[in-house]
Amino acid sequence: MKMRLLGIDIGTTHIKAGLFECDGTLVQIAIRSNQSHLTEEGLSYYNPDEMWRVVTQLIKEVTSDQHEKIVSIGITSMAESGLLLNPKTNECHSHIIPWFDRRTEEVSNVLQQEIDPVEQFQKTGLHNSYKSGLAKLLWLKQQDPQITTNAKWLSTSDFIAYKLTGKVSTDYSLAARTFAFRIDQKKWDIPLIRHFGLGESLFPEVNPSGTGVGEVSQGFEEIGLEKGISVAVSGHDHVCAALAVGVTQPGVVLDSMGTAETLVGSLHERGLTKKEYESGFTFGCHVVPNRLFWMGGIQSSGGSVEWLRSQLSSQHLSYEEMKNLLDQVPSSPTGMLYYPYLTGSGSPQPDPNAKGAFIGLKSTHKKGDLLKALLEGTAFELEYMRRAAEKMQDCQIQTLIAVGGGTKNQQWLQIKADVTNCHLLIPPVSEATLLGAAMAAGLGSGVYKDEAELLQLISQRQENNVYPNTENQQKYQTLFEEGYLFLQEPLRSFYKKGL
Repeated sequence: MKMRLLGIDIGTTHIKAGLFECDGTLVQIAIRSNQSHLTEEGLSYYNPDEMWRVVTQLIKEVTSDQHEKIVSIGITSMAESGLLLNPKTNECHSHIIPWFDRRTEEVSNVLQQEIDPVEQFQKTGLHNSYKSGLAKLLWLKQQDPQITTNAKWLSTSDFIAYKLTGKVSTDYSLAARTFAFRIDQKKWDIPLIRHFGLGESLFPEVNPSGTGVGEVSQGFEEIGLEKGISVAVSGHDHVCAALAVGVTQPGVVLDSMGTAETLVGSLHERGLTKKEYESGFTFGCHVVPNRLFWMGGIQSSGGSVEWLRSQLSSQHLSYEEMKNLLDQVPSSPTGMLYYPYLTGSGSPQPDPNAKGAFIGLKSTHKKGDLLKALLEGTAFELEYMRRAAEKMQDCQIQTLIAVGGGTKNQQWLQIKADVTNCHLLIPPVSEATLLGAAMAAGLGSGVYKDEAELLQLISQRQENNVYPNTENQQKYQTLFEEGYLFLQEPLRSFYKKGL
């Protein structure tokens, strides 16, 4: 009998369940919207009961026609979303607060005054942010001083694992996003937790990614799960995706192309220094043992594309219309500069108040030119991060493994290769995050003998390749260095004036 792996991905806009063969072949997938809501005060939240109901529906859908044995379940999720839950009563003390909700900005500003930012970064791999679990906990306690009594802070992955097993646990990569977990020691920062008036019992047990939390409890046969299946918190969604495509060694980087674009690379485990702090990247424990990951992002990458699609037509341009417009533009650089900061900028100069810009417009420019300039701008921002990452880790980055919806746009991939002078690999993996979650749990439950066996399996795939055009690369390098980089500071300085 074949063995199957089940992956569950709790994303910002969608929840997915996927059934995989042990070699990574996708057998069945089910997807539903992850509906966020607003309170009367305009605060965003997810309803935990609603989320759990959707997850059970998805599991039932992917298992309904399957007869093979499911040996493990791996759960991944967006990093900083979480809730308070009382494991003794099964009662949720709060809604699930999403990573993007800004109710905690004032708390985060106060928190900043209480810490040494460099020292805290060296402990956690993070810069202080309103997104952190610690800021959310302090905000909740401000609203109700008793809310943390008998409660545990759980990420959304931890919550789903608890519902399946009745056990409370998390993994290193998600624990770190609380801003209260030391990745240098792999334990909770008890002095910091006590300093802010919280109890250490508020935080769950922490294990390496993919470690079994427990087993599926009785009563889930109706949705296709037998009692005794191993359940694991696989970890941070982007890091699970990195595992699925084999990004575990320095010099190879995951480029996850979605509404936001995320770069994920790896480092051999080491202490973080001021050099890493100044890079603007975030760091954490990789899903693979004895490694760290670094991460940076373009918050409006695919988001910029969607924005311009809606502006160029009374109805959204179809992707086919976009392709046709781009096909009419010469293959050489447009000469324009686009800064993709519609919702602020990320690494290496994080600034939530940064503004986007088009520079170099002429009356002869058409829709296709604007579209291509926008794609070039996201590639310039990618190159900005790539160079910062090379400097940070003293290692050349010449290979990008691209996944996500953006990989369907061949012109975009070619522009990326030309701007970065990198070789792009596009693996035949449609759901990298789901697969990474399933594989991490498979590794933890012994489906794979060890990490080497799993990575060997991943390396056998046949990827598509995109190589840089030398002539265009040289032109783009000049535009990047003498234009895109040169104008960074003047633009940022202008917008900081608030005119």
